[in-house]
Amino acid sequence: MRKYLGIDVGGTNVKCGIITETGEILHQIKYPTLALRQSGNIVGEFLQIVQGLLKQNPDILQVGIGLPGTLNKARTHTIELPNIPELDHCPLLSHLQQAFPDKVFLLENDANAAALGEMYFSGQPMPEDFIFVTLGTGIGGAAIIDGFIFKGGDGNSMEIGHMMSEGGRRLEEIIGKNGLLDMAKEGVKRVGAQSVLANMDPINTKAVLEAAGLNDPLALQIFEKMGYLLGEAFVSMIRVLDIKNVYIGGGISATFDYLYPSLMLAMERNLTPYYLKDLVVKPALLGNHAGILGAASLCISHLALQERALRTN
Repeated sequence: MRKYLGIDVGGTNVKCGIITETGEILHQIKYPTLALRQSGNIVGEFLQIVQGLLKQNPDILQVGIGLPGTLNKARTHTIELPNIPELDHCPLLSHLQQAFPDKVFLLENDANAAALGEMYFSGQPMPEDFIFVTLGTGIGGAAIIDGFIFKGGDGNSMEIGHMMSEGGRRLEEIIGKNGLLDMAKEGVKRVGAQSVLANMDPINTKAVLEAAGLNDPLALQIFEKMGYLLGEAFVSMIRVLDIKNVYIGGGISATFDYLYPSLMLAMERNLTPYYLKDLVVKPALLGNHAGILGAASLCISHLALQERALRTN
C-alpha cells in the first residue's frame, strides 16, 4: 500500500502526517511555526523537518504540502503567505527538489488541498463538482470541478474571504474569527449582563458557541448575521460557477448548526428554483485532520492527473 507524507503549513503549527492511500493516519507530529520563523532560516528548518520524516519513512516517494496563501500557477513558488511573510516569494519547490532529488513534491493552497482531502478521504459520497469553504481566522475557498482543483486564470481563484460584503468590507473581516469576536465584545458592551457572554473570560469562539448552546440571544444573533452574510456570498459563487454542492470546513465550522438557518434563508431569497432544487449545503467531515489529509491527497490527485493525461494522448 502506498504511503504519502502530508504537510499542512499553518500560521500556528506545521502539521505532518504519514498517510496511506486509503486515508489512514499512521503517524502525525506538529512543530510550532513561530519557532521556524524566529530561526532566521525558515526554509532550512523546514527542510530539516522533511528530512527527518523521510529518513524514518524511506519508502515514501511523494510529499504533498498545503500552504496558507497564494502560489504561482505552476506551483513552484509562493507569492504571499500573510501569516508567514518569511516565505513570501520563495522558490520552495526548487529548495525541496535540490535537497531530495529522488522525491516528488506537490505544493498547493491549503483550502484547495482540504477540498481534495474531503473528496478522497471523508467517507461521504462526494460529487465531482463542489464548492468548499473554510471558516477560521480567515475564510478560504476552493472549487473542485470534474474531480480536480479549479485554479482560475493565474492559479489563485476562489478567494472567498476577499469578496466584498456588508458596508464595503471584505467578508472575512466581518465573519472570520476576529470579526466574530469583535461582534461578541461589542454586543456585550451594548447589552451587558443580559448576555451570558458578559460572565465569560476570555470571550473566544468556544465561549460564543457555548453561549449559543444556552440560547443566549446575543450569541444567536451573531451566528444569524454570520450565516446570512455567508449565504449571500454563496449565492454569488453558485450563480457564477453553477455548482450546487457546498461543503463547509475549518476551525469554526463547529458553528454550522447555528449558521445554517440564516444561511439557507439568504440563499432561498436570492436563488431561483433552478439552483434551489438541487442545492446541498453540508459540513465537512475531516475536522482537525483536514490539513494533513488534504496535503496527502495532492499525491493521489497528481496520479489521477497523470492517468487522465495518458488517456487523452
